[in-house]
Amino acid sequence: MIQFYAPDINETLTLPESEAQHCIKVLRTRIGDTIEVIDGKGMRYTCRLLDDKPRHASVEIIERFPVLPVWRCHITVAIAPTKNIDRMEWVVEKLTEIGVNRIIPVKCRHSERKEIKIERLERIAVSAMKQSLKATLPEIWPMTPIDKVISELNATQRFVAYCDPTIPRLSLAKEYNPQSESVVILIGPEGDFAPEEIKAAIDAGYCPVTLGDNRLRTETAALVACDTFHIISQLTQ
Repeated sequence: MIQFYAPDINETLTLPESEAQHCIKVLRTRIGDTIEVIDGKGMRYTCRLLDDKPRHASVEIIERFPVLPVWRCHITVAIAPTKNIDRMEWVVEKLTEIGVNRIIPVKCRHSERKEIKIERLERIAVSAMKQSLKATLPEIWPMTPIDKVISELNATQRFVAYCDPTIPRLSLAKEYNPQSESVVILIGPEGDFAPEEIKAAIDAGYCPVTLGDNRLRTETAALVACDTFHIISQLTQ
């Protein structure tokens, strides 16, 4: 199934230009054909194409139905962007495919990358959402200082994952409660969180955790953490 993304489809009854171009010029969809449209907010629409203008393709909504996330818990992954932007783009794609509600690029003391353009990340997330047949688009924040993330994010459970063996850590798999309504995981940069950042998170109520005995790349750690939430939740259903 091919999905088209139109966040305002319910109000405008039109496809955005990029989606209309793909629908009409690439896939050669014709007037009267039915297509599937998602709004990124959890709804899928079966629509009939009313015209074949590639810049302004209008549709008629035949049916609306919710597409609930396959995961029960609201998941936020706050991750320090990697120096290599390709790796950050890759992790946004894979987190979206696995299933996540919010991705926050975090600026830390040891961050190799201090700025990031979220427009590109949003486009990658849209593509991954469509490809994986989801209808929920993760919210992507702009680059946010670590102290702001620590102080402002609320969740049923909050975790900070790091490598420093001198600061005691627990197992994420053992500490995560699959009945939690929401969860936040902090993932540090290539140089790990600074000790004072770890302390600040723990003092704010974050649970200090390890993702296992292996030393993982930043983007791998984010995927392992997110998948841990999914797997444990599925095992307890």
